Formats: sequence, C-alpha cells, structure tokens
Amino acid sequence: MVFASLNFLCVFFPLCMLAYFFAKDIKQKNAVLLVFSLVFYAWGEPVYILLLLLMSFCDWLFALLIERHESKKKLFLVITCIVNLGIIGIFKYGKFTLLNLQGIFGVPEKIPNIILPIGISFYTFQLLSYVIDVYRGDVKAQKKYGIVLLYASLFHQCIAGPIVRYRDVELQLLKRQPTVNSIHEGINRFCVGLAKKAVIANMCGKLFELFVVSDSLVNTPEAVSVVSQKSAASLWVGILMFSMQIYLDFSAYSDMAIGMGKMIGLEYKENFDYPYLSRSVSEFWRRWHISLGTFFKDYVYFPLGGSRKGKGRTILNLFVVWALTGLWHGASWNYVLWGLYFFVFIALEKMLFGKALQKIPVLSNLYLLIVVYFGWVLFKFENMSVMGAVLRGMFCLNKNSASDFETVTLLKGNLIFIIAAIIACTPLIAFISKKIKFKNNDKRNFSTAYGVLSVAMPPILIVLSLINIVGSSYNPFLYFQF
Repeated sequence: MVFASLNFLCVFFPLCMLAYFFAKDIKQKNAVLLVFSLVFYAWGEPVYILLLLLMSFCDWLFALLIERHESKKKLFLVITCIVNLGIIGIFKYGKFTLLNLQGIFGVPEKIPNIILPIGISFYTFQLLSYVIDVYRGDVKAQKKYGIVLLYASLFHQCIAGPIVRYRDVELQLLKRQPTVNSIHEGINRFCVGLAKKAVIANMCGKLFELFVVSDSLVNTPEAVSVVSQKSAASLWVGILMFSMQIYLDFSAYSDMAIGMGKMIGLEYKENFDYPYLSRSVSEFWRRWHISLGTFFKDYVYFPLGGSRKGKGRTILNLFVVWALTGLWHGASWNYVLWGLYFFVFIALEKMLFGKALQKIPVLSNLYLLIVVYFGWVLFKFENMSVMGAVLRGMFCLNKNSASDFETVTLLKGNLIFIIAAIIACTPLIAFISKKIKFKNNDKRNFSTAYGVLSVAMPPILIVLSLINIVGSSYNPFLYFQF
C-alpha cells in the first residue's frame, strides 16, 4: 500500500496532469483521462478491468435502447438492473451467501474464494443511476460508449466515491475549462485531504490498534482474548479513535477526489458536512456519505412510496433502505445489524421524538454522538464474538479493570494529537481559514505573510504526508473494501 501510494503521488498523477494539460482539445483530454483511469484500475486488478468494461458497455447499450424504444423501456430497465445487481451479487455477496447456506444446510462442501473487485459498489451505483435517469427522462442517453466508460471509471473517485450522478457531470464531461482559481482550490483541497489521511487518520488507526487490537487480528478468534484483557478506558478511547479514523479517512478521500476534479474543471458534489455536529441520527445521515444517502433516497425510498403511504409503509420503506445500506457496506451480518441499528433510531425520530430533539441543542448532539459511537462498534467488528467482548469490556463485564497504567500513559502521551484529531472533525479550521482569507481579500488588509503561507501550504502538506507514508507501513483506505 505504501509503494502504491508513492507511485500514485510521485509518478502516476503528475504524468496524468502533464499529459492532460498538453492535450489540445476536450476529445484529447478525455482520451488522456480514460487511458489513465483504465491504467489506474488495471494497476490493482488487471483481470477485473474487463468487468468494468463489460458493465459500462451493457449500461451504455441499454440506456440507448430505453431511449429509442418507449414501449419496451421498462423491460430494458429491468434487464439492466438484473445484470448490474446480479454481477455485484455474485462478486460481493456470493461467498457470503454460500457460507450461510453451508452453515444451515451443510452444502456446498467447498466455498470458492471470490475476490471482490475494488470500487465495484461505487461504479455499479453510478451506472445504475445513469440508466434509471435515462429511463425517467432526466438525462439523454449518451451515444458515445467512451464517455459512459469515462464516467464510470474516472480514477478520481471510482475506487471509494463519492458516488457521482451522470446528470451532475454530463455537460462537464463534454465541455469544461478549469480556471486559475479552480486549479488553485483543487490543489489546496487535494493537499488537505492527503494530509488528513496520511497524517491524522492513519495515526488514529495506529492508536486504535494500541488501545484495542491489531487490525491483522481484529476479526479472528484470537482477538477475543486480547480484547478481554483490555481495560474499559482503553476500549472506550480505542473506539473513539476508530470513530475519528473512519470519518477522517473517508472524508479525506472525498477531499482528494473533489480536489483532483477541480484541477481539470470537474465539479463533484460534497460528500461530508461535519456529521459529528448533527443533532439527530436523521441529520447525521444527511451529512455523512451524502452521495450514498441521496442514492438510496432517490432510487429506493421514494420509488417505494417514501412517507406518502402511511406510518406502517413508511416504517417498512425505512427498514428496506437501512437493511440495504448496511448490506452495501459489506457482506457480513454485522453490517446488516449496523444498518438496522440506525433504522431503529431514525424510525423512532420520525415517529416519536425527532421534533423534540431540535429544542434541546446540547443534549441532542450528545444523544447523536452516543448512538453513532456504539454504531461504530457494530461496524468495526465482523466477528460477533469480538464485538461482544468489546461491548462487555467497555462496562467491565470481562472482569477487566476500569483503567490501567498502560492506558493512562498512552493517553497522556497522545493527548495533544487526540485533541487535534477532534478539532479536525469540526469546521473550526475551515472557519478560521475562511475568516483570514476574507480579511486578506481586502487589499487594504492584505498580509504578505498570508500570501506566502497560501503558496507554501500545499507543498508543506505534501511533504508531511510523504514523510508519514514512507515512515509507516500502516496506510489503508478503509472504504476500498466496500
């Protein structure tokens, strides 16, 4: 992972940008992007690039058929959904299904090892949204297969999102012109995301391993004994570290994707809006992984009837959406449990106390943080035995101590970093930066120091990130697995 990150930052991306800006027109620029995107995807999984090519071709073809044959467009849409969902079902949920059948019925005797293609959840949803939007008449079917393939495979976000709607980038794929300002903003956004990932998120991940259990053991039977010996304080702080890691890691990738898009004139929508400041679970999910939430809302919840068909149907629709949301994140029962856990709170808020939460600002935010905090326990541990050991240990039910010297020492040694990580999960830094920028936009108040800092900050962040990447073997992108 370290070698791949360095190759991307020092070789692949600079070469792509160099070739892109030397390309004469939009056709050549799109060709450069497509070639580099396919190379990027094939770099990690040479065989599965054929899957991406096939799915893109099928959706391009069926979108054209839907537009040209009004009387049969529903049939073509159904076939498209069967093809896309069938493929992701085989690769993402085939092994999971067979394991459950084996556990219940004892067959099959041998489970094939099905490798999950990276990014399949993201590009499948993008392609599906494109075909459905053509069916609804929201966009015109794209006549050029290469444009659809480019849309599905753009290396900026094809691995870990955000999920981009074709209707949001349709015109930009065909005509775009980055400005000096957008390039500058893109570079800054990319560098901030890179530092957020390499410097802060990775360190949060290391601390989780120290406070709870190593990621190499996290879902193994051996982890139960390791976790059971941890103090309650160690487990509480460890889950806090994971809570920050997963936000900083995933939002960092979105920052980098948005930044790379801006550099070439593509505008991707925001995927996070400081979700930990929310005052309800419903609000949290309007601000966390926004592109996934809007996908399920527009293509599942509303078509099922939303909240228009009575309370009973509303609850059922929410149940379906959150079961699918959990399952989308991974082929394991803990993800389904995680999704249904949030379903319970969202249903309760919708039917009982959602409006009351808005009247108690501090308590409502505390309620949200507690709910989400325990939700991450369900999310992190696929092994139910390990999950149970963690939950019991947090309340000293493993006959473990409330705290210990090792935990206190580790906490004291990393307290400044933990405070910095908490601040990074809030809009405080962005707010201060915006205020300084606004003040310096006034020529009468322009600060030379600010000008020098704005120019120097991107390379400083890149150097810090590279130092952290080179000096650490821990450099995962958590959402690659989804």
